[in-house]
Amino acid sequence: MENFADRLLDTVEARRSHVVVGLDPDYSLFPPELRTLSPDEATDPTALVECFEAFLLGILEAVVGVAVAVKPQLAYFEALGSSGYRLYEKVVAEARDRGLLVIADAKRGDIGSTAEAYAHAHLDVAGADAVTVNPWFGTDGVEPFLRRAQEQGRGLFVLVKTSNPGSAEIQDLALGDGAPVYEHVARLVDTWGEGAVGERGYSSVGAVVGATHPAQAAALRAAHPVTPFLVPGYGAQGASAAQLSGVFDVGGTGAVVNSSRAILYAYRSRGGDWRAAARDEAEDMRRALWAVAHGGREA
Repeated sequence: MENFADRLLDTVEARRSHVVVGLDPDYSLFPPELRTLSPDEATDPTALVECFEAFLLGILEAVVGVAVAVKPQLAYFEALGSSGYRLYEKVVAEARDRGLLVIADAKRGDIGSTAEAYAHAHLDVAGADAVTVNPWFGTDGVEPFLRRAQEQGRGLFVLVKTSNPGSAEIQDLALGDGAPVYEHVARLVDTWGEGAVGERGYSSVGAVVGATHPAQAAALRAAHPVTPFLVPGYGAQGASAAQLSGVFDVGGTGAVVNSSRAILYAYRSRGGDWRAAARDEAEDMRRALWAVAHGGREA
């Protein structure tokens, strides 16, 4: 399979888009026509799966051609039990059939043997293009994912500077050389990615860098020029396109930006058909990000 970073950048340019749609399905926020379950059924994981499937497949169809990728958040699927996990696998297959890259938001990390099982589950069996990885276990916890990036064209995004406010409690702590913990992790990402650099010059080992920390994100972009960024925090978490100029390289690429609730539940503010509202929201995001990444040029 072609190098993941090459596929990612090629898709960004072909669609003139940096949009990743986070798939965080919350039944309480679904459009009314899909919330047809009784109160008892709405707490039954098995009963919920059919509603989740109708919603998610509708979202996939809506964002085709606008989004670069989708990012299913595993927690929402795992909460539905075994039938929810089967739905996750179906969503991965359906998204890829529609030409969308799939980033499994699993945030997995463990000792080497367990990390191997996680990598096998999400990249080999489920078939995601990339997966998010927690670096806390160090190199041996990341190696099974790295091997698939180097040998199979898969990708990984390592948690570096996350978008949540509490990230500073650990990630911003200063080390002996004065650098914050997140910068040390970013340096490890560079090292881990050396064997997975594609023809476009970027590595398939990327970093999760929150949009809610624009100054740190810009500094990381400058210091780590071959690392692709997955940027959460856009939309419902408060970040806007104007804050994100620093995450892109001089060619206007190098980063993709995730939005979940603002796209999934756009009908709540826009009205009308929920699928059309999701597509319109994603399209507005696409245009806004492209303009920021390319010095004001319209997409």
